[in-house]
Amino acid sequence: MKIAFIGQKGIPTKQGGIEKHVQELSTRLAKADFDVTVYSRPYYTGSHRTKYGQIKIVNLPSLKTKNFDAISHTFLASIHAIFQNYDIIHYHGVGPSLMSWIPRLFNPCAKVIATFHCVDRKHQKWGLIARTMLGLGEWATCRFPHETIVVSETLKKYCEYRFDRQTTYIPNGVQINHSKQKSDILANYGLKQDRYLLIVSRLVKHKGIHTLIEAYQKTKTNQKLVIVGTGSNTNNYIDYLKELAQGNENIIFTGQKSGNDLETLFRGAYAFVQPSEAEGLSIALLEAIAYGLPVIISNIEENIEAANGFGIVFENRNINDLSNKITWVIKNKALIKKQARVAKNKINQKYNWTDIASQTSELYQNIVAENRNRKYLPKIILK
Repeated sequence: MKIAFIGQKGIPTKQGGIEKHVQELSTRLAKADFDVTVYSRPYYTGSHRTKYGQIKIVNLPSLKTKNFDAISHTFLASIHAIFQNYDIIHYHGVGPSLMSWIPRLFNPCAKVIATFHCVDRKHQKWGLIARTMLGLGEWATCRFPHETIVVSETLKKYCEYRFDRQTTYIPNGVQINHSKQKSDILANYGLKQDRYLLIVSRLVKHKGIHTLIEAYQKTKTNQKLVIVGTGSNTNNYIDYLKELAQGNENIIFTGQKSGNDLETLFRGAYAFVQPSEAEGLSIALLEAIAYGLPVIISNIEENIEAANGFGIVFENRNINDLSNKITWVIKNKALIKKQARVAKNKINQKYNWTDIASQTSELYQNIVAENRNRKYLPKIILK
C-alpha cells in the first residue's frame, strides 16, 4: 500500500508536534512494509535528503513566510501526489487540509485522510485573514477527506458540535529515548538534578510562556526555570519573553534541543510546566509524564485530558494561581513524585505509538478495502 504524508515541515523532526507525530507514525508503517512517502520542505529537512530509514522523502519548495509557507508547500505536494498512484494521501493539520480537495477531484482512486491536530485559529501569532483561512481549514478537514482523524477526545467533541462530523479518535503517542550516550547539557547550563522546572515548547504566545515567567518571578524558590524551544516567526514575542526574564539569572533559555540533550533535560527536571492557552494533544506534556515528571498544567480541556487526572491544575492565564501551584509542588515533593510514578505507568499504556500505528494501518486498510468493493484486507500487525 502506497501512502503519502502532506502538511508537515518534514522529517527527521527538529521541533513541532506534527513533525514528531508524522515521524513516529511513518517510521512504524514503513517497518510494516507500507510504501511511505513524506513531503518535506528543503529548509527543514535538507535539500539533498531523499530517504529517512525506509521512508521516501520528496522535497518541494515553499514560500518561506509566516502566512504562505505551509499552504504553498501543501499545494505543490498535492499536485505532485495526484500523479504518484498513492492509495492513501494523508494530510496533517487544518491549514494543509484546505488543499485536500485536489486529490478528491483529480485522483478519485486515492483515499484522502486528514488529521485534525489542533484548533490553530486560536493561536495568537495569526492575524485576522490567517485565522479566517484556518477556520475554513477546519471546515475542509471535516468535509473534503474520506475520513477525519482527531488526536484528542476534546477535538472529537469539537468536530461533532461545530461541523456535525463523526471522526475517528487516534491520539498522539509518546516515545521515550533510552540513550546510553552522555550529555553535558546540565553542567553546561549550571543545572543540577531535581533543581529546575522545565518547559519544552515553541516560543509562541498561545503556549503561555509569558504567564509562566511572570508567575515564576513572583515565586520564592531556589528552583531554576529552564525554557527549551525556539520561535516560529515570533521574534517579537521572544524578545518580550527575554525582557520579562531580564535580570533573573535563574531563568535559562536553551534554544532548541533534541536527542540526548533533550532526554537529559527531561530526566533531570523536578517538574514540568505546561501553561498553554490552546493545545491539540501536547506530545511534550505526554513525554514529561512518561519520563515520570510531576506536571503543572493550565486548566484547558486538552491538558486535563492528556494528564488523565494526575496534573496539578491552575486557572488558565492566572499568574497568581500558577505561582501558588509552583510553590505547592515544591513543598510537597514526596506526594507529587509518588503521583508522577503512577501517571507514568498509565500514560505509557494509553499513548503507545505501536498501538497508534496499528490503529492507523487498520483504518487505511479498511478504507482501501471499501474502495475495492471488498469487505476486508488481511490486517498488518505492527510490533
